[in-house]
Amino acid sequence: MISPRHIPNIISALRIASAPVLIGLTWLGWQQAFSWLLAAALVSDILDGAIARRFGYVSDFGSLLDSVADFLLFVVSAYGIWRFYPDLVAEHEYAFLLVVVLWIGTSVAGYLRYGRMASFHTYLARVTAYVIGGFLATLFLLGFYPWLFWTAVTLVVLANVEEFILMALLPTWTPNARGLYWVLKRREGQA
Repeated sequence: MISPRHIPNIISALRIASAPVLIGLTWLGWQQAFSWLLAAALVSDILDGAIARRFGYVSDFGSLLDSVADFLLFVVSAYGIWRFYPDLVAEHEYAFLLVVVLWIGTSVAGYLRYGRMASFHTYLARVTAYVIGGFLATLFLLGFYPWLFWTAVTLVVLANVEEFILMALLPTWTPNARGLYWVLKRREGQA
């Protein structure tokens, strides 16, 4: 029998398993199937963390699994946007490039610094993930809304800058760090 404690990790694992399916749907050009599976994966991203926090099932492994699933979903979403909305990518190529470079940059920096993804799961990163999820679901199911796109891009920049600063400040891997404010406050209290 599956322990309720494992449910958030199972949800994250299913999101990881959806990545190759989403890539296949994109490659085949099946936008509607891609859109609905992506929407389900985005909802699962909200559910796994909410369940883990609500019932006290938060773990280092779960945080890392969630980060891997998020990264794969980001890659798959980028491929879907590139494949299904090439004009949008061409029109906003610098914004898309900035988002990709920042996301890859923080992932690589986390591996260089800690030997794994940083997985800070700050409040800003969570809000950013919700807005990106909203943008992606809206884009694929309803269409492009520029204000939502630029809100997502702005939050990605802010969240990734915070991640780089946290990596500079935190000498050891610290999942669920809440945010820069709390890290600085803790350091101030230790001084």
